[in-house]
Amino acid sequence: MKPFIYETMYILRPDLNEEQVEQEIAKYKDLLQEQGAYDIEIQHRGKRRLAYEINDHREGTYVQMNYQGPPTQIAVLERAMRLSEEVIRYLTIKQEVPKNTTPDTTVPDTQERPEPLAAVE
Repeated sequence: MKPFIYETMYILRPDLNEEQVEQEIAKYKDLLQEQGAYDIEIQHRGKRRLAYEINDHREGTYVQMNYQGPPTQIAVLERAMRLSEEVIRYLTIKQEVPKNTTPDTTVPDTQERPEPLAAVE
């Protein structure tokens, strides 16, 4: 099965201390690795105000993960997040894979270029 590039953004409860946040980040990173994900990049975006109230919370700790792997890992990850009381919202998107560009096989321009004009004195 061909691997895809994914981005998952999730929001943790604001009342978690820094150690608990790091434990949650490590838990989901380990889960992805167990499911065959690789090139995992994690960005801890910090505590921010939510656009609207979610589960009686006005703030949340944002975490973004970018990774590659098989599509089967998404169901496992999202199930774990859905069952977790620490995660108040999550979203996973499949990113567009840049198409492989072919080497430049165009013929160089052999047309003569005009000489630059001399400065007028």
